[in-house]
Amino acid sequence: MEKTYNPEFEKRIYDMWMKGKFFEAHPNAEKEPFTVMMPPPNITGQLHMGHALDETIQDVIVRFKRMSGYETLWMPGTDHASIATEVKVVEKMRKDEGLSKNDVGREGFLERAWAWKNQYGGRIVEQQKALGISCDWSKSAFTMDENCSNAVLEAFVKYYKKGLIYRGDRIINWCPHCHTALSDAEVEYEEQQSNLWYYRYPVVGEDDAIVIATTRPETMLGDTAVAVNPKDEKMAKYVGKTVKLPLTDREIPVVADDYCEIGFGTGAVKITPAHDPNDFELGLRHNLPVIQVIGEDGLMNENAGKYQGMDRLSARKAIVEDLTALGLMVKIEPYAHNVGTCYRCGETVESLVSKQWFVKMKPLAEPAIKAVKDKKTEFIPKRFENTYFNWMENIRDWCISRQLWWGHRIPAYYCDDCGETIVSKTKVDVCPKCGGTHIRQDEDVLDTWFSSALWPFSTLGFPKKTKNLEYFYPTNVLVTGYDIIFFWVARMMFSGLEFMHEVPFSEVLIHGLVRDAQGRKMSKSLGNGIDPLEIIDKYGADALRFSLATGIAPGSDTRFTDGKIESCRNFVNKLWNASRFVIMNIKDGDDLSMPARFNGADKWILTRLNDVIKEVTINLNKYELGLAAARLYDFVWSDGYGAAYRELR
Repeated sequence: MEKTYNPEFEKRIYDMWMKGKFFEAHPNAEKEPFTVMMPPPNITGQLHMGHALDETIQDVIVRFKRMSGYETLWMPGTDHASIATEVKVVEKMRKDEGLSKNDVGREGFLERAWAWKNQYGGRIVEQQKALGISCDWSKSAFTMDENCSNAVLEAFVKYYKKGLIYRGDRIINWCPHCHTALSDAEVEYEEQQSNLWYYRYPVVGEDDAIVIATTRPETMLGDTAVAVNPKDEKMAKYVGKTVKLPLTDREIPVVADDYCEIGFGTGAVKITPAHDPNDFELGLRHNLPVIQVIGEDGLMNENAGKYQGMDRLSARKAIVEDLTALGLMVKIEPYAHNVGTCYRCGETVESLVSKQWFVKMKPLAEPAIKAVKDKKTEFIPKRFENTYFNWMENIRDWCISRQLWWGHRIPAYYCDDCGETIVSKTKVDVCPKCGGTHIRQDEDVLDTWFSSALWPFSTLGFPKKTKNLEYFYPTNVLVTGYDIIFFWVARMMFSGLEFMHEVPFSEVLIHGLVRDAQGRKMSKSLGNGIDPLEIIDKYGADALRFSLATGIAPGSDTRFTDGKIESCRNFVNKLWNASRFVIMNIKDGDDLSMPARFNGADKWILTRLNDVIKEVTINLNKYELGLAAARLYDFVWSDGYGAAYRELR
């Protein structure tokens, strides 16, 4: 054996594990199951430190439970990632073939998308294997494989038949760059410096005006009312009157609504139902018209008059100049506010009214909230329950349709002969209402999160009643970062309760982010990202994993430093040399049974070992991996040296 630990051995060891099928799990009546679902990475993804931390934590828990006698399933897999994958394929087509999606049509595009997936979609899996993780690769799933796709069809049809899925015109988040709808959870908010523009809406027939303040003057062209609080003594006098909408030939009403907070801003709010979710709801209450002035391409449309064709910022500038020229601008104040951006491309998201498919969320959220309050599912640390409750208790209906081609196509069919909508798990060729044959399927695909919400049971065989599903569901612990509690955790919760009538997991272990040595979030813009594969090549997977496990606590961020990884490499080398020393001193035929009598050093080290086993077991059962790692480190370096010293004396 070499004198120092060589990371090259890790691949050989891992290959031996795979050939021996050591990590495969099967229903076993003689054992209690323990199931962990790995969050499926995107097929466009590349292993980063967040993955490494997440999977190290899971691997420690899984190996501990496996060694404790459980039939342990760690289910791996990948997500088809509709938006990200479609962007990759479109870019490749443009670069390699000089073609667009429309040039090749839907079928031609999907052929290219599957080819891309088959060529590149498994890269992150091979990168995961470099970490040495002990999941059951024989059961690896993909969100668009046959069984997961059948689960999606089953879920959609069941939701629809219960009246929990509907199609309608509602306000949605729209990405002008990706050209698709986004759910609320797919919108990331970032603080941006802007202004508050104060300007007048003249009261019709009076020498008076109402002053409003807005961060988006460009949407004023779509205003259909001004709202005031009916209890606001200063503003109530305007209720029932009309005001002249500047830069247009329209007059709009002043309505009374509690949505306006007394004492906030000017006391009056411009209402643009087509471009603001709250305004849309207010518009429904007051039966206001909906006038869209910004198109899906982010440009001002035909309803914007002379500003048609301008992008949003250019229109804003022109409108502000025109209001100022008319003497209607009162003042402009610098203002910092949170602006919604697309989680995938970073483009500023637009609120638009659009015909989309939605999941009715309130009836689904209520039992999922109750399950956590009743402790059927517990968050670790408990403080993250607040994040979960806040999102679930204020949830809006979930927009699930995406204007893409890569993904699960919505199983809705439209009869052009009679207008009937048919939702079906199988292809529809004849209208059941009129017998017509002019049938077309909905062009949109489902939000990626619709399929990943079914992950804990679709991967085990649902909608079939398989032995794996019966034995391994519900799962035990979900390990994930605090940044996707509402993205994924909440959706799995209500989906599991709806289709399996049980919570999908009994515990949710939340971990933090891996930050750099200065405590900054790793990002491309800062250039401070660290490639775990480079660390593995230099120091080995064991050193990387131990460095990620040390010093962490549930829910808290951790820092990655050069000193930490070098210290852990030295620790791994110490274990190597200790093992090497033992193996070098064992000869064929040696009696390896426990001695009849122990000397003082033996008794001392065995007592310390028993203490360590007890403490580490307690820590691992509480998911305190940082404390367990620290105790093992101290035992090897301190107690191990002490025992050797006593033996030599």
